[in-house]
Amino acid sequence: MIDWNKIDTVLLDMDGTLLDLNFDNHFWKEFVPLNYAEKNGLTLEEAKERLIPLFKSMEGKLEWYCLDYWSRALELDIAGLKAEIAGLIGVLPHVAEFLEAVRRTPRKVLLVTNAHPGSLGLKMEKTCLHAFFDEIVSSHASGRPKEHPGFWDWLSRYHPFDKRRTLLIDDSLAVLNSARTFGIEHLLSVSRPDSRQPKKVIIDYRAIEDFRELMLGL
Repeated sequence: MIDWNKIDTVLLDMDGTLLDLNFDNHFWKEFVPLNYAEKNGLTLEEAKERLIPLFKSMEGKLEWYCLDYWSRALELDIAGLKAEIAGLIGVLPHVAEFLEAVRRTPRKVLLVTNAHPGSLGLKMEKTCLHAFFDEIVSSHASGRPKEHPGFWDWLSRYHPFDKRRTLLIDDSLAVLNSARTFGIEHLLSVSRPDSRQPKKVIIDYRAIEDFRELMLGL
């Protein structure tokens, strides 16, 4: 699937790529609405009816990923709620094996995520994956999410890479589209970001279900 002789830099997304998206899906779709309902004297269904359009309006914006923004907007301690169910944070199958293998090569490996620093810190503490990366980059440092083409220009200035010899793996098609517009040559999607959901059909990009698919030739 990948000619590793053509890759000098590997950019990896976190949620839904390395980590099971089940945690985030459960958190935003069930746990936050439950706590919002309790705080505001609503039923769970009434809370979801209020929150779903609000969440939808922020998709693709940096605020969607910002714990501080949602703490203010919902008057909930979002970081504290994440810590409450941190036991659900999990690594997708064979991710550690892949990271160990790529770290044995001369390639530069960066974690590039939209996650807020608070969420990022919690997840690295729980998974201990931070040791595998040369750099860990949150898009919050740039002021733009990865869906914004300007993010990649910022990343290439502060963490230089040759976009013709760079591989990006990300479960978000919007992010992959943005990276392709910027000119990153090698792009892969993830067909099963949530272990409790069916495999997705990805048409526009090559996709992996399991990181063992990338081990050949590494």
